[in-house]
Amino acid sequence: MAIPRLKEKYLNEIVPMLKEKYQYKSVMEVPRIEKISINKGIGRAVADKKLIDQGVEELTAIAGQRAVPTIAKRSVSNFKLREGMPIGARVTLRGDRMYEFLDRLMTVALPRVRDFRGINPKGFDGRGNYTLGVREQIIFPEISIDQVNIISGMNISIVTTAKTDEEGYELLKAFGMPFKDK
Repeated sequence: MAIPRLKEKYLNEIVPMLKEKYQYKSVMEVPRIEKISINKGIGRAVADKKLIDQGVEELTAIAGQRAVPTIAKRSVSNFKLREGMPIGARVTLRGDRMYEFLDRLMTVALPRVRDFRGINPKGFDGRGNYTLGVREQIIFPEISIDQVNIISGMNISIVTTAKTDEEGYELLKAFGMPFKDK
C-alpha cells in the first residue's frame, strides 16, 4: 500500500524543519497530528429519525470510515430532547486515513468554500489543537448535491502533540493548511 502524500511530506520535510527551528534534541519531540475528529450535530433529528442515518452516511462518505451516531447525555425539555436519543454523528480518524482526509480537506474541500480567503488562525485551544467549523457538507466532492435534503455543517478537530499554539500553528502551516495572515 502506498504511503499517503502528507505522511511522506511530514517525515521527509516537516520533521527536520521543525526540529531545526525549535531546537528539539530528539525526533520524538517534534509535534505530530494524533487524530482528526469530525462531529456533526443534527438537531432536527429530534423530529425526524431518518436524518441521523443520512448524517451518518454522509460522514462515512466524507471520512472513508464508518461514522457512529452520538447520543444525548441528558434531557432538555425546551428542545424536546430525551436522554439516550440520537442527536448527531461523529467519526475519529487516525493513521493513514487521517492523512488522506487532511489532504482532501486542504486541497479539494476548503478551496470550494464560497469567498474563501483562508481559515482563521484563532481556532487553537491553547494546547496546540485546532478546530474549524464547516458550514456546508457539500464542499466535499464525495457528497452529491442531488441527494442532500438539508445542508448542514460540521466541526473538524485536529489533535496534535504540540505543547503550544505556536508549535501547532507551525505544524499545520507546514502541512499546507491555508491560514489567513495573522
